[in-house]
Amino acid sequence: MSKEARLNAVAAVTRWQPRTPPEATAHVEDIFGANVFTLERMRERLPKPVFKNLLATIDRGQKVDPSIADAVAIAMRDWAVDKGATHYTHWFQPLTGLTAEKHDSFITPTFGGGALKEFSGKELIQGEPDASSLPSGGLRTTFEARGYTAWDPTSPAFIVENPNGTVLCIPTAYASWTGEALDKKTPLMRSMAAISEQAVRALKIFGVDANRVISTVGAEQEYFLIDSNFFYARPDLMTCGRTLFGAAPPRGQELEDHYFGQIPDRVLAYMLEAEMELYKLGVPVKTRHNEVAPGQYEIAPIFEESNVANDHQQMTMTMLQRLAPKYGLKCLLHEKPFAGINGSGKHNNWALGTDKGKNLLDPGDNPHQNLQFLFFCTAVIQAVYRHADLLRVSVANAGNDHRLGANEAPPAIISIFLGDQLSGIYEKLEDGKLEAGAKAGLLGLGVDVLPPLPKDAGDRNRTSPFAFTGNKFEFRALGSNQSVAGPNVVLNTIVAESIDELATTMEKAVAAGKSVEDALGETIRSVMKDAKAVLFDGDGYSDEWHKEAEKRGLPNYRTTVDALPHLADAKNVKLFGKYNVLSEREVESREDIYIEQYVKVINIEAETTASIGRTMILPAALAYQQQIAASVSGAKAAGTDCVGGKELLDELCGTICKFKAALDQLRKVNDHDDPPTKLEHAKFMLNEVVPAMNAVREIGDDLEKTVPADGWPLPVYRDMLFVK
Repeated sequence: MSKEARLNAVAAVTRWQPRTPPEATAHVEDIFGANVFTLERMRERLPKPVFKNLLATIDRGQKVDPSIADAVAIAMRDWAVDKGATHYTHWFQPLTGLTAEKHDSFITPTFGGGALKEFSGKELIQGEPDASSLPSGGLRTTFEARGYTAWDPTSPAFIVENPNGTVLCIPTAYASWTGEALDKKTPLMRSMAAISEQAVRALKIFGVDANRVISTVGAEQEYFLIDSNFFYARPDLMTCGRTLFGAAPPRGQELEDHYFGQIPDRVLAYMLEAEMELYKLGVPVKTRHNEVAPGQYEIAPIFEESNVANDHQQMTMTMLQRLAPKYGLKCLLHEKPFAGINGSGKHNNWALGTDKGKNLLDPGDNPHQNLQFLFFCTAVIQAVYRHADLLRVSVANAGNDHRLGANEAPPAIISIFLGDQLSGIYEKLEDGKLEAGAKAGLLGLGVDVLPPLPKDAGDRNRTSPFAFTGNKFEFRALGSNQSVAGPNVVLNTIVAESIDELATTMEKAVAAGKSVEDALGETIRSVMKDAKAVLFDGDGYSDEWHKEAEKRGLPNYRTTVDALPHLADAKNVKLFGKYNVLSEREVESREDIYIEQYVKVINIEAETTASIGRTMILPAALAYQQQIAASVSGAKAAGTDCVGGKELLDELCGTICKFKAALDQLRKVNDHDDPPTKLEHAKFMLNEVVPAMNAVREIGDDLEKTVPADGWPLPVYRDMLFVK
């Protein structure tokens, strides 16, 4: 890549012309769900008995009846063909964290040279992708290839449009020939069943009958947008998703002027089309805004049932990346594309609700009198206290290591923020009193023409990784590039265990003659003796909190390599097994996959760092060195003693020598024999390769500040973040 690449990219950006999205004037209510095989479309196209049977599965979680598959398949096919579909695919979510698909045509040849459009119940229910070429963590070997995808009727089929045709996508689970889960969806659905079973049982204590309790999720997605010309001029962004070099620009986010600022026209046009396409897919996107860092944005939906929310979240990430090139942009979902400014997360808003629409985490106007709410809130607190390690593991990856604990993300220590009102209630419960905490009220603004605003009973804490936010808990430690399935598998399972234990305690107390209120009070006091250690309402960034957390015995796994080995701890294997969420082999497979992924990511980054350093930065620095040397020589020949030039030359020569030595060291440490285990390999990458990469970057960034702009081969931060 020539040194002109950066300047050519800047020039291309300034020539960009806006385009008009095809449906910019469409009404949302007219297109929402247009490309989804919704319940209403099922009702119209299916025989009544078949629809009633399928509805029982979707709404009440009853076992799907295979006998209805042919009727559903015909109706689904006819609807898809009417929408222009020529192919269908079993859309699934392997352990890469991405989605996967294999397209099959509806066309079946007939005798005589013709063809029919066919799609049977068998083809709807089951597909057969290769199970050895996607991550399996030892559940499948390279010579054991058989795997299956299984139709998930609880998540609706949808159409993906393309200018040359459309494809019917059928959400499916993915398992091996042995029946072990090879995907993200299967454990999520198992965990949803586990928490529903325990919560329905617990509700009976409070005199509430429910058929199902549903875990719900609303995932806020942060992302960066840069011009595609800059992206393709940066090998590190193309290969790794983040910049491996880049000096801090004179201006970053310190003026605090980007957050909630005016959305640039080009970006807004892109957002509008992305939202329209997501509306067609039934994704209930609600919010858009500028995020803190320049070039950073956010999209957020209304909450949905966890399984559907997970599918919609994958669709959202796909759509953001798919549409960006239409506007000459590239969407970056890496947790830390740019050093020195905020990275991107994904806030996971989690709650529980009955099949009749009752939010079990809604405290109401008088939470101290809402026994049912206090029960479920306490269950969550105990779950997070006991299994903070699992929550940390669920967000562990190489990208998130750059973000957790920085100013834009919560620390690696998992704690809970309750707010003034709930904290006050729990403090009084310790003394055996069930009394109100802080009250909500009205906030006067001191100007008569401005209305008084309803004031929440407590403030918010942006440094808390797990915060109560009114009627839900917000798990804020997820990385932007991450599937929400894993963290919600953990959340559902640990809370199911906690509900199970609290319900058992209360059932015994009530059976012994105690009132529900007294039984609950005793249960909460018993739980909170230990579990209150996880409650913290202060500054999660402070050194004091890190010291205090250590005193409280809270785990602090600072890196992915620290966290991942705890996934298969005996207590965690027992937990997942007890609630039929993951078998011991399935747990171990995931630990194996995630550690291996860490090693591969760091290796790719190290190789890319070395390549950019040797083929782009070093030649640029040497070319500038030659220019200075020629200038100094020319001055000397002219009889001028160029002291400043000599000093600059000496300084540059020294920096180049250091850069070359750092590159040599990086090559040396990354060109190593693999340690005997994957964990030891991961530790080597963390302790040896990552520091060597950082050393190369530090000197490379110094060279960026020295080499003239017209000689620097890479688009710099100033270009990528501020040239719109």
